[in-house]
Amino acid sequence: MQQSVESLVRLLETYRGRDKVIRTFCYGSQLVGGALTRKAAADASSQRLGKSLLLFSAQLSHCRTVLRLFDDLSMLAYSHSYGLGASEEDAGVRWISVLTNVADQLYYPCEHIAWAADAELIKVRSDKWWLFSTVLWGTSLLLGILRLFRVLLLLRKKLKKKHQRGEGGSSRRSDLHRQMQAEMLSILSSMADLSNAVHWMPPGFLWAGWFPSWLVGLLGSTSSLIGLIQMNTSSSSE
Repeated sequence: MQQSVESLVRLLETYRGRDKVIRTFCYGSQLVGGALTRKAAADASSQRLGKSLLLFSAQLSHCRTVLRLFDDLSMLAYSHSYGLGASEEDAGVRWISVLTNVADQLYYPCEHIAWAADAELIKVRSDKWWLFSTVLWGTSLLLGILRLFRVLLLLRKKLKKKHQRGEGGSSRRSDLHRQMQAEMLSILSSMADLSNAVHWMPPGFLWAGWFPSWLVGLLGSTSSLIGLIQMNTSSSSE
């Protein structure tokens, strides 16, 4: 118990960790609130609690949007350091990563303009800017999934070669298995987020607008919990 509390405190001390915790509470509140408002038509107290949780979720989402106002420079620094991915061995991984960085970089100013329009800081319609940001987010997720599948394929090829040649000890093969499991978890996380991104597209596009609040919360919670687990695992291994 004490170790879990200490891990949570360490997460909250960093910006990325705090964002993941807020994201988890945001989607978790939407999951529970959506479930309560959906099934409790005859229970007024449960309905009120459900609506309060949905409002709480919306406020946490707004909080994350405001905090992302300061993410442009860090994203630019990362994109600049990655460049054209000269350090990558595989050309497919390299160019997918470059395109993902471009989509991520463009996402932030679009979201900032949409937020500023909603806050009445600028006189433009926010709808199209929210749409642009959602499209860029979905594009980034789709590219990320393609990249993860490519990395997974390369890891499988590497593992197969080691088996055929009898190279590497059991520890090396187990490391490759762990990497593959981590990539598969990342694919699951990104696919859950991509499902929500499509849901927030304009009506008529695939399953846009079809998801109830609890399902959006479930998909987001799944993605958030995977992110927390991966972050905690990576910090523990350092």
